Amino acid sequence: MALVPYDENLLPALSKLHQASAEFTLANHKIRLSQDWNRLGVAAVVWDAAVVLCMFLEMGKVDLKGKRVIELGAGTGLVGIVAALLGANVTITDRQPALEFLTANVRENVPPGQQEAVRVSELTWGENLHLYPSGSFDLVLGADIVYLEETFPALLQTLEHLSSENTVVLLSCRIRYERDERFLMELRQRFSVEEVYYDSERDIHIYRAVKNRTNTEL
Repeated sequence: MALVPYDENLLPALSKLHQASAEFTLANHKIRLSQDWNRLGVAAVVWDAAVVLCMFLEMGKVDLKGKRVIELGAGTGLVGIVAALLGANVTITDRQPALEFLTANVRENVPPGQQEAVRVSELTWGENLHLYPSGSFDLVLGADIVYLEETFPALLQTLEHLSSENTVVLLSCRIRYERDERFLMELRQRFSVEEVYYDSERDIHIYRAVKNRTNTEL
């Protein structure tokens, strides 16, 4: 879902979203991601929450070597790509319209020898979850996926399905509105949640969530 169009002259700070590509040096690699705001809107640009989550992963706070990782609402794929470069086996997901774009970014930025460790797959929250074995991932990643209140029930359902009591969920987001706080309240009813990092310059929070034992699916 695209945001309401804006006048770049009025909001020059957001003009970077209209650039055809974005470049980063992360996980000892130069990463160049295509962006396509006009065609895919918010799904096809790099947001600060993704960059901050990648920086957090680089810190080594989470063991990624050989871990089964899934990224939700991947957009450009930056977080999943960095997780793969750091040694994880990654499933990078988004809705169907974004997959061709996402796949191209993965192919461009993941070395040939690591391509087999990355899978791009369609996942619309709350739908066809049987295609993803329940509780089969070590780590669930999401960057700036907490922003549309109407998606919250499906997102919570998806997080519950993908998680076992041993799964770690990392959500990177900016808390913009009361509805974002309400999402965290809902999450805390099902998961043990703690803030593990805050980037004051970008105003981005990273939350770590682990599924409550009483909510673990049998």
